Amino acid sequence: MVKVKATDAGVQAVGPGGASAVVTAEGWTAGDPQHDLPRAVVDSVGGEATALRLPPGLLRLRRVDSETEREPTAPAEGTVQLPDAPHLLRVKGAAVIFVRFDGAATLTDAGGAPTLSFSDRRAVTVGVGDRSDRPETVTVPRSPAGVATALSVMPAGHLTATPDRSLPEMRAPPPRIEYGETLSIPDSVVARRPDPSVVLELPPSLDYLVPASSLVHYLGADVRIADDEDAWPTLRTANLEREFDPNPGYQSEVARILRRSFLLDCLVRGAGPNGRNVAEADLLSEVDLDAESLYRADAGTRLEAYLDAPFEEVSTRLPDWHLSMYVSPTYDHVRTLPYLLSNLPNLFLPEAKPLGTDERLSRSLDDFYRAGGPDDRERSESGDAPDVNPVKPVLGAGRVHGWLAEGVPIDVFKSVSAAYEHRSRYPENRKSLSVVAVLNDKRMIDEYNDAARIYESGPAGLDIEVEVKERTTRAELAEVFESPHDLVHYIGHCEESGLRCVDGNLAAENIEESNVETFFLNACGSYYEGLELVEKGSVAGAVTFDKVLDGHAARVGTTFVRLLINGFSLERALAFARRRIIMGKDYTVVGDGTHVLAEPGIPAPAVATIDENDDGTYRLRYDTNSPRVAGDSYTPPFPEDERLHLLGTSQRTNLTAEDLSDFLDRTEIPVIYDGDIHWSGDLYRELT
Repeated sequence: MVKVKATDAGVQAVGPGGASAVVTAEGWTAGDPQHDLPRAVVDSVGGEATALRLPPGLLRLRRVDSETEREPTAPAEGTVQLPDAPHLLRVKGAAVIFVRFDGAATLTDAGGAPTLSFSDRRAVTVGVGDRSDRPETVTVPRSPAGVATALSVMPAGHLTATPDRSLPEMRAPPPRIEYGETLSIPDSVVARRPDPSVVLELPPSLDYLVPASSLVHYLGADVRIADDEDAWPTLRTANLEREFDPNPGYQSEVARILRRSFLLDCLVRGAGPNGRNVAEADLLSEVDLDAESLYRADAGTRLEAYLDAPFEEVSTRLPDWHLSMYVSPTYDHVRTLPYLLSNLPNLFLPEAKPLGTDERLSRSLDDFYRAGGPDDRERSESGDAPDVNPVKPVLGAGRVHGWLAEGVPIDVFKSVSAAYEHRSRYPENRKSLSVVAVLNDKRMIDEYNDAARIYESGPAGLDIEVEVKERTTRAELAEVFESPHDLVHYIGHCEESGLRCVDGNLAAENIEESNVETFFLNACGSYYEGLELVEKGSVAGAVTFDKVLDGHAARVGTTFVRLLINGFSLERALAFARRRIIMGKDYTVVGDGTHVLAEPGIPAPAVATIDENDDGTYRLRYDTNSPRVAGDSYTPPFPEDERLHLLGTSQRTNLTAEDLSDFLDRTEIPVIYDGDIHWSGDLYRELT
């Protein structure tokens, strides 16, 4: 569920994906709600104000004494005078914001940033609804031409055609795709799809359509199929025609254009009425781009300017791309594309090489922060762990990588289409978590005890209910997975025939359905069991490829769950946790690795890296990144830097020992220090 709270400056709502929508109020005094709101509202606050500045989004207005809802029509100056009547205003962005008020008012909607003004202090009730409504479905023929038509209407999910679409709250989920003999596109999708100013002409092959889908979605491009199978992929605007190289160079060039277009939109959008100018916008002067004129231009005109600009001069000072997906070009995977496009990933065709016998150890050592201590007991003392043979993906640009293809990849999360279809079954923005810890070998009690302390001292505002199951039978463990839980943390053994129980082994294929949203199967060779849980109903989980040592497993397990309940996505949490052991590459994520179990209440959780200088001062790098909310911004917790920065950029500062102590005391984030991962509060106590 979404949540809303009154602040000194107005109202803040946190919507799906952790994106924050703010209603800024003038003359604001918080109070109790004074009006009834629609049943769709899940939380509300009241107060008095002389004006409200609303977040960008799709605007709808209704008189409470009428059932007719309409889009306010403003004259050229962008102002609507509302009569003396009871009104309900709805803005659909990151969350659905409702504003209920009585009497005359002035509504200004300049460039998608509505402002509601009153002649005097007015009682208002601000509510928030869940944006979990299912997107419409388009039906197209199962052919390259049909896929091109479907991709061309994906931009209907955008709430604006301006550079503000670089804000995550302005990118709503695109329509779903189904196949049929007759083309069917809902009128509502056609009406919302902006007129295209970019055309992409492609050969009649999914090898070209799939890698283009993110660029098409973001630019609002129209996709056309060339008559000739050997035609070169071509991008066209009013004043530009650009031919791409054929694959494999084509997909990399598409990814570069997407990054350039998106990031420059992030810098230009500050010239619009929605504000949120980021510090990196200063770079526009170095590439001779005028934000004000480009903000008013259509996507094609902006693209022409962006491609002509010397982007390479500023590229290294902008974020690396947040997410790359490697997708087999099949018609079934085309149906999965709408779920992926909301996160705006690069899309590449999958390519992998065999993994050498010693290479997994070598790649683990590359990421290793500290030695894992003496070799201890394996988690598979009897019976054989399942045989898993990973391959080495050929990776493109990106900080997080996902694999929607055949094979068992290393260094990326392994996903399946079912993971994305299952996400809607589970709530978002919850205030409590249901966790089940399954301890099927008491010799592993240390991991459970450490994890229990982490669950008990979870982040503020998150109630974690932990249930413990010990020495379960197969029936009892099956019931755990078939019952609704947010996280199952399994501590025990895994063999070829399944997860070990007191009366034998339970194979995930033998349960009716998984109603567990996420899981951690901290047992030897649990990869295939985890993958089956995702197919059966889960969204994602952490698993192992091979045998793991008890001490190493406990170290990874406790770090992983702490990061997970503090707002890290599964892939990002495991990427940090597995660096704590020498064989970290034996761990991976199956399902949607971008999934977040506990929303952090901020765009993305941060990680600090601290190194000591020769003079006793400290270098601190503060990094925020998320594969889910690209384009958002944050303010680093440094007194000397109060500007907004793009998510994915790292900010650096030098601190005295006293300043470092103060930083650690007032933050609650993971910190990389002296070769290991600490929690800032724990490190503060160690150093003071």
